[in-house]
Amino acid sequence: MILENLEEVNKRILCACEKAGRDPKEVTLIAVSKTKPASMIEEAYGAGVRDFGENKVQELCEKYKELPQDIKWHMIGHLQRNKVKQIIGKTVLIHSVDSLRLAEQIEEEAGKQDLIIDILLEINVAEEDSKFGFKLEEAESAILKIATFPHVRIKGLMTIAPFVEKSEENRSVFKKLRQFYVDMQSKNIDNVNMSLLSMGMTGDYEVAIEEGATLVRVGTGIFGTRYKIGENEV
Repeated sequence: MILENLEEVNKRILCACEKAGRDPKEVTLIAVSKTKPASMIEEAYGAGVRDFGENKVQELCEKYKELPQDIKWHMIGHLQRNKVKQIIGKTVLIHSVDSLRLAEQIEEEAGKQDLIIDILLEINVAEEDSKFGFKLEEAESAILKIATFPHVRIKGLMTIAPFVEKSEENRSVFKKLRQFYVDMQSKNIDNVNMSLLSMGMTGDYEVAIEEGATLVRVGTGIFGTRYKIGENEV
């Protein structure tokens, strides 16, 4: 099942890139493996997937120890400040930096280990009360502040779009984030490498790619249905 699902997802990514006139190499598929056993991750790994996303620190740490060391782990869920030290050095990217206080905690823990941690700022474009993240109007000042941290490097932006029946309904969300992303690129802020745009999940990743996503987070589309956590299926 996983192999067939991966083939389908990759085919859809290719089609979305062709529709948008983009090089498929610009888009990285992150297989969202939260709640899934190691055996399922190994099956996707055997099919060539190397980027996996987790939303809980404990689960990420357990899988980090158990699974191949060349896996690139992405922290995509809400990260509590008291758990930052547990994942420092284990992730290739933290997508969900949703506050200055969290960024400060990452800086503090990274400094202790003399590491530079790559992050994305999570932007709550739709300003949903149920979601974490900076509002768009707050984001630039946060970027300027975090850019001064020596052990944290901003690589781009992330958003979780609303849960909708039709993916087209989220196009405006993706457009807004893409425009802000381009604006930030043009400012050439020191210590900010605005090159990654993480948006789109199982229900809307094709629209996200058409609007410029470089990272798409797909779980259900690869591993099958799971119990919903909150209102979103990735």
